[in-house]
Amino acid sequence: MDILLIIKTLIMGLIEGATEFLPISSTGHLIIAGDLLNYLTKEKRDVFEIIIQLGAVLAVCVAFRQRLTSTALNIASSKASQGFVLNLLIAFLPLAILGLLFGLEIKTYLFSPITVAMTMILGGFAILWVEKNVTKPYTFDVETMTKKQALQVGFAQALALIPGMSRAGATILGGMMFGLNRQTATEFSFFLALPVMFAATGYDLIKNRHLLDITDISIFIIGFIAAFISALLVIKVFLRFVAKHDFKAFAYYRIVFGSIVLLYFTYKPH
Repeated sequence: MDILLIIKTLIMGLIEGATEFLPISSTGHLIIAGDLLNYLTKEKRDVFEIIIQLGAVLAVCVAFRQRLTSTALNIASSKASQGFVLNLLIAFLPLAILGLLFGLEIKTYLFSPITVAMTMILGGFAILWVEKNVTKPYTFDVETMTKKQALQVGFAQALALIPGMSRAGATILGGMMFGLNRQTATEFSFFLALPVMFAATGYDLIKNRHLLDITDISIFIIGFIAAFISALLVIKVFLRFVAKHDFKAFAYYRIVFGSIVLLYFTYKPH
């Protein structure tokens, strides 16, 4: 295999895992990185990104394996477990419905570096606004979330259909706006990634199965492993980070990085 292709694959996988669960937009970073690296054709890159997203999802399953196992074993008898799963389903529905209705149009017209740069900048200012105006939290555990809060977080998550907005950022900040404390909003965002990403990747794999090629298996494996490892590390570090810090640093990063990307692609020779 071409060593340069391996390096590009590792970079793409590491970027996916490192950004998927941070409020900085993994999709946006992958669009920009793929363009800068000239990584594969668009069709092949789409399939590759589906595969590496599964690597990031697996990292969540491993990081929260005890909680997920306990929920699965007690779902029949525990009201807390039943309520938790129901809240995940409720929060999942807005994005799922809107994604099915408008997903094709969004991918056709909004998946571009310029759009990503603009939404990253806007998202950065949104984080600063939320940090300044967020109300005092009154929910401190995912199991005590109400159905209303779950639905509100679900509608906030739907904003992530716009590339560059960040699913993690939308759910975490949305949760904070609707009464969750920072740690609870972050944990619920991680758990909510499971149905969202399994559904999205499963749907995309079925839709793009004709693009799967056995000759690409080595690339898929490298990207999958890179995404899994980097996501697992980021999850553990990020949980410790949110216990002591706000998200303003991510806001400034989005604004600066988005501005650089906007300038680069605005004046990039065609």
